[in-house]
Order: sequence, then structure tokens, then C-alpha cells
Amino acid sequence: MKSSAIAVSGLRKSFGGKVVLDGIDFAVASGSVFSLLGPNGAGKTTTVNILATLMKADAGTVSIAGHNVATATKKVRSTIGVTGQFAAVDELLSGRENLQLVADLKRVRSGHQVVTRLLERFDLAESADKMAATYSGGMRRKLDLAMTLVGNPQIIFLDEPTTGLDPRSRRTMWGIVRDLVADGTTIFLTTQYLEEADQLADQIAVLDQGRLVAQGTAEELKRQIPGTHVRLRFANLDELDTAARALPGASRDDQDLILRVPSDGQSRSLRDLLDRLDEHMINAQEFSVHTPDLDDVFLALTGHKSEQEAIAQ
Repeated sequence: MKSSAIAVSGLRKSFGGKVVLDGIDFAVASGSVFSLLGPNGAGKTTTVNILATLMKADAGTVSIAGHNVATATKKVRSTIGVTGQFAAVDELLSGRENLQLVADLKRVRSGHQVVTRLLERFDLAESADKMAATYSGGMRRKLDLAMTLVGNPQIIFLDEPTTGLDPRSRRTMWGIVRDLVADGTTIFLTTQYLEEADQLADQIAVLDQGRLVAQGTAEELKRQIPGTHVRLRFANLDELDTAARALPGASRDDQDLILRVPSDGQSRSLRDLLDRLDEHMINAQEFSVHTPDLDDVFLALTGHKSEQEAIAQ
């Protein structure tokens, strides 16, 4: 079993009387990806800020690479790297100059060689001497992460690192994260993209209103909620009411005019379902077989749609 790179116990934080973190506990295995999910205001960024020594907790203990965050702050900072929601690059400097500046500030030995290797690793060598202001969003994010890697941190905090990126750039970042983990780096990831957590995370924790409401692998979390179902969407509420009477045991969503019918997803079951709709002269505008995903988990556990799903709708 892998040792814990991060260990958190009883973590609490309040602002102006409002409880943001209400005694959370979790551990992150070395050389793994741990993803913290939660709706806006759940306390994700506050958690990252405390773990990264940028904010003090009101109570609880945090250990990073075996060092106590409260009493060994300098040692903790020497082992971590932090990438926030927005690329923290100097647009008036080139990509190479941005990296060299960080190398100089951290007094990295053979800084020039380190910069060159990072430019090549992140496919930025051809644009190395162009001003960062000319970089695309994806290039800026890659440069930001490359800057985080100067000094070879053991643990990296990625706070929504792909926010605002197009799907292609997002997948490029996923590949970089996988490479880092393969090299033994520990990744603490917060994200608004549930697909991202599903793709990358070894362990996921769901934070809601300052409390962890679930922890486990993506598959373990999916098994916590009802399984495969047929999703039917209707044109109006009258048709939804008729269908609900004809299909006892189905759950309904009046706002979106959706009926969810438990099913094993096999062809015989689907045929029987469609026959029942025909018997009652019911027509569904949309028909789909749905297996549980992290969006379903998120909705079931927090009562909210994920930020990304809400935007999409």
C-alpha cells in the first residue's frame, strides 16, 4: 500500500461566522491523483489554500509529505507546487523568461538546463522566446504548469487547471498529468469537469457545504446510486403524468419533463417498455438508456447538478 503524501484530520475553517469547512478528513496516497469535487462555495479552494500553506485552518491537522503544515511551513513549501484557476504567467516576458525567473527565485541548480527540458516536455520550445501575451489559453496553462514543476515538487495542487480550455487542450493537460503521476508525482486536483475526475482520479472526495459526503474510486461512487435506467423526455406535463401512471416505479423530473424508468438496459426490457408506451398511446420526444456517471453521483449526493452540466443546459 502506498504511503500518504497528504493526511488531513478534523479540518475546520470559518469566515465571519460562516462555516466553510466542517471537520473534514481524508488521505492522499503518494504517486496518485486525488480529486476533490463540489459545487460552487463548497470549500474546495479553501481546502487547497490551507493545504498549500496559503491560509491557516481554525482547527484540525494537515500533514504534507510528513510535515505539519502549521509548524513546518517552509519544509512543506519546498515539497509542493501550486497551479491556480488562472495561469499566473507574466505576459510581458517570454515563455523561457517566465521559467527562468522561477528557476532563479528558487535558486535551482543548472536552471538553464531545467528550463530547456521543461520547454521541450510541454511542447513549448518553438514558442519559447515569444511573449506569453501571444500564447493561446492552452499554451498559457501548459506554461503555468511547467513553472510549477521548476524545483521538481513531490506534490502538486491543481485548482481547476483546465477551466476555460477547449476540449483538445484539456485532453493535452490530462496527458501531462498522467505523465507526472507515472513519474511518481502526487496530484491533488479540484475540477468542475466530472469527466476529468473520472478520467484521472484514483480517489475522489465529494465536498458539499463544508462536509465530505462521499469518498472512493469513481466506480465505487457510481455504485452508491441507482443503476441503469431508461430516460424518457416528454413534450408537456400532461404526457409526463400519463406516462408516470403507465410506468409505476419510475421517478420523474417535472422541471425537465423527464421520466426515469429502472431497467437492465437489455433489448427485451426496452421492447417491453416501448410496447407499454404504445398501449397507452404515449409518445416520448426523447428516449435514451442511461448508466450512472459522476454527474448522477454529484446530483444524488449534493442535490446540485455539476457546474459544467448546469452551464451546458
